[in-house]
Amino acid sequence: MKKRIGNDTKKLTKDCSSKFEEDLKLVTLKLMSSEEFQQYLDISVVNYAKEKVASGNWSQEESLTKAKEEYARLLPDGEKSENNYLYNVLHENHAVGIIWLAQKTNGEGFIYDISISETYRGCGYGKEAMKEIEGIAKELGMTKIGLHVFGHNLVARGLYESLGYETTNVVMVKEI
Repeated sequence: MKKRIGNDTKKLTKDCSSKFEEDLKLVTLKLMSSEEFQQYLDISVVNYAKEKVASGNWSQEESLTKAKEEYARLLPDGEKSENNYLYNVLHENHAVGIIWLAQKTNGEGFIYDISISETYRGCGYGKEAMKEIEGIAKELGMTKIGLHVFGHNLVARGLYESLGYETTNVVMVKEI
């Protein structure tokens, strides 16, 4: 099965053996090129719209327009937007996902997106990418990182909690 993330179309298979886990130390982050960013944007806008619909925040009809507007607001200059760092997550030079860190004020950062390709989920790439981005954030002078996770994404919530992220706000909704 070929999986395309960025420019990488090499055949990789999911293998979460103990040897593979040792190899997770080979996870690196590489800034996206303009072409890779455009590929990311095309996919992520659609996925973000779907998540907002699934969480009950937006209607299906308005979701794609709102998602495009949100990305345009956050990344007015694409991958070159000031204080935004969009990376490909690589394992042995094979793209396995992406992570987007923004530098806010007062030493705070915010992870707007992290996504590991479905083929590679559950093998530790997300955890290693989060550790790598923390190191980059420190180098940029950040002392705190925040992120948003949709309430229905229990796997991601578990990952973030295992890395020491704490819940600061909870928004709840009830259909009546």
